[in-house]
Formats: sequence, structure tokens, C-alpha cells
Amino acid sequence: MQEPTIKHSNNWMFFTAASFGVAAIMMALGIYNLEASFSAKGFYAMSAIMLVHTAVTLTKTLRDRDEADKFYNRLEDAKTEKLLMDVSKSDNV
Repeated sequence: MQEPTIKHSNNWMFFTAASFGVAAIMMALGIYNLEASFSAKGFYAMSAIMLVHTAVTLTKTLRDRDEADKFYNRLEDAKTEKLLMDVSKSDNV
């Protein structure tokens, strides 16, 4: 049994990329216009970059774990199917 594949439309891909771009630009402009010292602006900029990096890493890690679980479950299902087929063959003999 094959798992259904989820394919995103080009419009959805554009929307998500544009949303990320707009958010990044807004954050950069907000930090740039902030009335604070240069070191405070640098701290906020580094924090924003780290937040984006960790969000991407967490998302990928959770997705990879989910994919691994799906693969493991498919292997277990295949082993069970083979075991049941072997049992049914031995019953016919």
C-alpha cells in the first residue's frame, strides 16, 4: 500500500515564501528604526536570525521523525503481512 503524497500548489509555495520575505523585511526595518544602541540592535538582529534558524531546524526534525515513524510502521506492517501469509500457507498444507 502506497502512502498518499502531498503536493503543494505553486500558489501556496509563493504565498509562504512571500510571507516569510515580508516578515523578515518587517523585522529588519523594525530593528533598524529602533531607538536603541547599535549593540542592542545587533542583539535583536542575532536573536531574530537564531529564532528563524531554530524554527526551521525544529520543523525539519519533527518532520524527519514523523517520516521515520511512517517508514518503521510500513516495515512492521510488511513483516506482519509476511507472517500472516506464512501462517496461512502452513494451514493449507
